Amino acid sequence: MEARSAAPPEDALAAGLRGFGPLGLLSFLVILLGNALLVGTSGFLVLVWARLSHTPWRDLGITRPRSWPVTIVAGIVSGAAFKLLMKSVVLPLLGADPINHAYHYLAGNQAALPFAIYAMIVGAGFGEEMVFRGYLFERIGKRYGTGVGAKAFAVALTSLFFGVAHYRGQGLAGAEQATVTGLVFGTIYAASGRIWLPMIAHAAFDLTALWIIYHDLETAVAHWFFR
Repeated sequence: MEARSAAPPEDALAAGLRGFGPLGLLSFLVILLGNALLVGTSGFLVLVWARLSHTPWRDLGITRPRSWPVTIVAGIVSGAAFKLLMKSVVLPLLGADPINHAYHYLAGNQAALPFAIYAMIVGAGFGEEMVFRGYLFERIGKRYGTGVGAKAFAVALTSLFFGVAHYRGQGLAGAEQATVTGLVFGTIYAASGRIWLPMIAHAAFDLTALWIIYHDLETAVAHWFFR
């Protein structure tokens, strides 16, 4: 019997990247550490991983929305409203300091605005959604399936992970806010299978936060309902 020929190297690489062995774990770590080079790098590394692993972009939620105008407007409006709700209701109820000390240096700081805007759109809106929703949901779905229970588990796990990732830089209040936003954006993604709405909403959420901080309105917004 003729010996079966070995799989081409590129197929072996793709299989390793899609799997959960050493190569899959290495790619996971590289993606998570990508932002240490530059904010937003992790999101682009997810796209590189998808290409090398032959993972269809639709598995990362990159599919055409039913309506671009509706998705864009809904994302901007819902993201901005969500941030105002978090700042004026949720965070005060959790006992958070009205001032986000990690980013208070942005108050009135025009010189810092260009990179801050880049970080909010590319780093948070694109990068974090590609990693915490697109990539991690694909990995969890690959491992545990795509049923309702598996999706609920993915929402919970990625939200907790998202919160922990924000603890070092923003403290407990930042971790709490990230966990709540992770639950909301994760639920939207799990229900729709499309990443564009949570991506746009996330960017709008952070840009609204930037606007509040830049104009030194944090305390005022935090005291809208609670004195």
